[in-house]
Amino acid sequence: MAKPTYTLLDFDDLQGWRDDDHRAALEVFRATSSELRDVTKSTVDPRLFFETHFRPVLIADGNPMLFTGYFEPELSGSREPTATYRYPLYVVPDDLVPGQPFHTRRAIEEDQPLANKGLELAWLADPVDVFFLQVQGSGRIKLPDGSVMRVGFGAKNGHPYSSIGKALVARGIFEPKQVSADTIRRWVRDNGAEGRALLLENESYVFFREVSEVPAEMGPLGAMNRSITAGRSIAVDPEFTPLGAPVWIEKAGTAPMHRLMVAQDTGSAIKGAQRADIFFGTGDAAGQIAGQINEGGRMVVLLPTAQADRLLAGQG
Repeated sequence: MAKPTYTLLDFDDLQGWRDDDHRAALEVFRATSSELRDVTKSTVDPRLFFETHFRPVLIADGNPMLFTGYFEPELSGSREPTATYRYPLYVVPDDLVPGQPFHTRRAIEEDQPLANKGLELAWLADPVDVFFLQVQGSGRIKLPDGSVMRVGFGAKNGHPYSSIGKALVARGIFEPKQVSADTIRRWVRDNGAEGRALLLENESYVFFREVSEVPAEMGPLGAMNRSITAGRSIAVDPEFTPLGAPVWIEKAGTAPMHRLMVAQDTGSAIKGAQRADIFFGTGDAAGQIAGQINEGGRMVVLLPTAQADRLLAGQG
């Protein structure tokens, strides 16, 4: 991994900075930071707050910026197995040790070492839905009685994430710009056993927990155990970007986005200094938008003044 570099910018260097809704960003930032719970709408000029307490720092590691999108799926399922709902979501096994390798995805699905041990949290109708729910990390499951069960990330199996989209590109099946969540879903479903085998190539496996403490109108919990907000929350690599930090994004593409976000989440596929996953909300509409995002640009982290000064001094 390349040693990161730090470049101090001015707020005037941020494209569209003055035009953003800084109050909306501040509200998300306040909800994330316990130290700022006493910051009120009436006493703070939002843009001035960020410009006074932070310095924009471009953190780079030699790799180009990549923005992708994610969302909270809504799926049909059951708390009990049925003829329709046959594919389980598992809770965290007692013998899983965080950070240490556990059973691989292939072992879990083919050898079924976790079956019939009371670890099944819910059941879905489609193994592809199970896979993509694990990629997203959280979701809502509509149960047969009309109620909704919310599930969130519990733990990983300790094996590295590998992109099945990149695998399809490497095989020459798609060009990089053709790959999206919908493209992958269709290919897996259209190719039967070969499609299922592709899913098993990703050895990473996610375990879930039921989330009952978050009101239905709020977003799912992110890595900071705070509800994330559609259009204002991103997942980042905490090796480079501190969780909880405000982050200015300049997403290129057909629908450019210049906006102040908050780094509230992480993801197995989110690695690198210039890498971010934008949260677009809940349900199919959000999923359609999120699944199409695969674009460049840049992101700039807003670091507290003292922290930015230390980093820049250390680099010199």
